[in-house]
Amino acid sequence: MTNNGANLGFEQKLFQVADKLRSNMDAAEYKHVVLGLIFLKYISDAFEDARKDIENGYSDPKNPFYVREPVERYEIIEDRDEYAAKNIFWVPTKARWDYLQKNAKQPNIGSLIDDAMDGIEKDNPSLKGVLPKNYTRQALDKQRLGELIDVIGTIGLGDRESRSKDILGRVYEYFLGQFADAEGKKGGQFYTPKCIVKLLVSMIEPYKGRIFDPCCGSGGMFVQSEKFVQEHGGRIGNISVYGQESNQTTWRLAKMNLAIRGIDAKIEWNNEGSFLNDAHKDLKADFILANPPFNDSDWKGDLLREDMRWKFGVPPTGNANFAWVSHFIYHLAPTGIAGFVLSNGSLSSNTSNEGKIRKNIVENDLVDCIIALPSQLFYNTTIPACLWFVARDRKNHKFKDRRGKILFIDARKIGVMIDRRHKELTDEEIKRIAETYHAWRGENKLKYEDVAGFCKSASLEEIRKNEHILTPGRYVGAEEEEEDPEVFDEKMKRLTTELAGQMKEGQKLDEEINKNLEKIGWKI
Repeated sequence: MTNNGANLGFEQKLFQVADKLRSNMDAAEYKHVVLGLIFLKYISDAFEDARKDIENGYSDPKNPFYVREPVERYEIIEDRDEYAAKNIFWVPTKARWDYLQKNAKQPNIGSLIDDAMDGIEKDNPSLKGVLPKNYTRQALDKQRLGELIDVIGTIGLGDRESRSKDILGRVYEYFLGQFADAEGKKGGQFYTPKCIVKLLVSMIEPYKGRIFDPCCGSGGMFVQSEKFVQEHGGRIGNISVYGQESNQTTWRLAKMNLAIRGIDAKIEWNNEGSFLNDAHKDLKADFILANPPFNDSDWKGDLLREDMRWKFGVPPTGNANFAWVSHFIYHLAPTGIAGFVLSNGSLSSNTSNEGKIRKNIVENDLVDCIIALPSQLFYNTTIPACLWFVARDRKNHKFKDRRGKILFIDARKIGVMIDRRHKELTDEEIKRIAETYHAWRGENKLKYEDVAGFCKSASLEEIRKNEHILTPGRYVGAEEEEEDPEVFDEKMKRLTTELAGQMKEGQKLDEEINKNLEKIGWKI
């Protein structure tokens, strides 16, 4: 099986094969086994590609750096600085994929992988403490482990382009989503559905500047931001990535995910989290993208009653929603914009000071847009969710003056079912929502207009009349229905005639069935 990126659904087939090898290990453990090996395959492929570049370059007489002596040439090919200059991880001999694949059927393959991971961390300080090193555990069947290596070894076979980071990145990203689905509620702690991330990125367009996610999970927001920059002809070097994660195993997933993508990021881990131990205290970000835990009641808010971040009011100790909103606003640059996911309760709750905080944020003219999302988008919760977009500079000279207005979008009726439990937004739906927002902001050539049942640009006066409740359904109204041109009496006559004909046909079918049953000795 070879994968060149053109085969639709190869990620799904690959996951199905890998998942069959899971045996008695649950998804939470198995994901680290698989994702660790995918990462190992990626850095080994990237290393071998760089090695060939260096070897070809230094064996070409036309190259001004050509070295004739074989010993010197070998030294250059093995010079770690050469790889560092190409932003390639150094991979020790016994950590390279060909060595591990040759030994995949050996009973000590678990030890060989652990040693490989350990050697890579020692030679690459930025990966210290990141890679999984428990492949010797008893619960992991070593024969199955060897088979898994063979499966992952099929990724990127063929031409050089097929070994690109995009292919392995796609596989890593797809596997993250599949493991999140398998883990259910726990899976949502490290993974935000791709369509939601894509919508957030399409809305705020993080093209150039500092991007921040203080609850970054496995790093999906950053990956999608990188894709956006590339698709719009920008340079990845024009964005700086900052993140924080309180779960160490999730932090490791993020570090590997970003390393596969070649994204240089300052992702910090501490078990206290962003509220108690803000790892980027002085950061003022141009873009904030986040999906914080919904309605978190255990955020240690009682220890932070006097915190300087609570400019709009002290958040309740039993719910962190507005602690997160205040944290995001605190970290915004003067022209920054934040897009984040919250539960729908944040739009209307008036308990425990939440209504006052929301009112103060609205009255300070910081809320740019609110989107109500359809249900069943998330792996970990059935709680209805929404997107908030908060902007500091709402009188940017480049765009329309949006002061005193909020755009409401009701997207609850869109999305398609991808299985019995989950829905996702299509690319066309994401495009429609994002284009509506950018037209409202004056950032594209489209003319913005309110659409009943979908979008409404509401004034601050309207919002005050609704007591600062931000539920889009209150503002967008009902969708206009097309009038039925057929007169009621005529329509009823037509329908009853059709029904009578269908009933008559049904009676004939019943008679035929009875005749056939009688022939075999049965009668109804």
